[in-house]
Amino acid sequence: MLSYFLRRLLLVIPTFLGITILIFGITRLVPGGPVERMMTQMQAQADGGSSLQRAGDSSALSDDQIAELKAFYGLDKPVLEAYVDWLGKLANFDLGESTRYYEPVTDMIAERLPVSLFYGGMTFFISYFISLPLGYYKALKHGSVFDSSSSVLIFIGFALPGYVVGVLLITLFSYHLEWFPMGGFVGDAYYDATSFWERAKDVMWHAVLPLICYLIGDFATLTMTMKNNLMENLSADYIRTAIAKGLPFRSAVRKHALRNSLIPIASHFGNSLLFFMTGAFLIEVIFNINGIGLLGYESIMERDYPVVMGIVAINALLLLAGNIISDICVALVDPRVKFGS
Repeated sequence: MLSYFLRRLLLVIPTFLGITILIFGITRLVPGGPVERMMTQMQAQADGGSSLQRAGDSSALSDDQIAELKAFYGLDKPVLEAYVDWLGKLANFDLGESTRYYEPVTDMIAERLPVSLFYGGMTFFISYFISLPLGYYKALKHGSVFDSSSSVLIFIGFALPGYVVGVLLITLFSYHLEWFPMGGFVGDAYYDATSFWERAKDVMWHAVLPLICYLIGDFATLTMTMKNNLMENLSADYIRTAIAKGLPFRSAVRKHALRNSLIPIASHFGNSLLFFMTGAFLIEVIFNINGIGLLGYESIMERDYPVVMGIVAINALLLLAGNIISDICVALVDPRVKFGS
């Protein structure tokens, strides 16, 4: 097993290089980079300051100034050379500087990291620690009133995208009923609070509606996956044989069927690491949550390529690490898995 995971770790390097060089190349090919954005802004200022412009004088910057801007942003180099430079900075934990805010990308991500960690952690723990027991109970009570009614609610939640649910929740509970705030991570009460519990209360009050939107899709998927896997194992021959030999039903479920039902869930467990970083940018936009998802969305729209590449690099590493963790989880749950040398 050790040699297998060492090989997987070695595969992380070329896979990471492939992901990042692909995104890096795309950022250089798409139109509307930082130089074009600055030219557009200066052109708009020039048009506003003067109603007369000579024909052919369509640029507010000279060719030398444009060349200097490209050199400043590192856009004057070939793609491969620029990528090697970016990779060298990344090796020194330097993600570059934002072309929009002129701040270090590392500081911008670190500033928003606590927000994403909070929602990612809450989504992760609530999804797994509620969905799995609920799916277990639904499988044992299959066909009951509880199973049917909860399945209706789960399928409705699964059918509705999180951002649509967010709009509905804000309209009903924030605008009409005024039970919850319209958005934001914290409110004025957080800064006026004198104790930890008052601040925690304000954070949780703001987090109720966004968490519902974060949870609704993953909660439904995990619950139904757990239920269906457990029901499939309960109908298997080895469970029937164990019960026929005198093993109590609940013991057969807990000792045999439950463990085998966790295998498909364990195979995707590592991908849950992305919960802690990415978030859902549409939900963050709707609730005005200043997390990494919103930062990534704004960076793409503003062509802030250093921030885009910084977020892509972190997410790629988390995804690759998550795949290895998933393999470990499968090996722990499924005794049949033997990793060859």
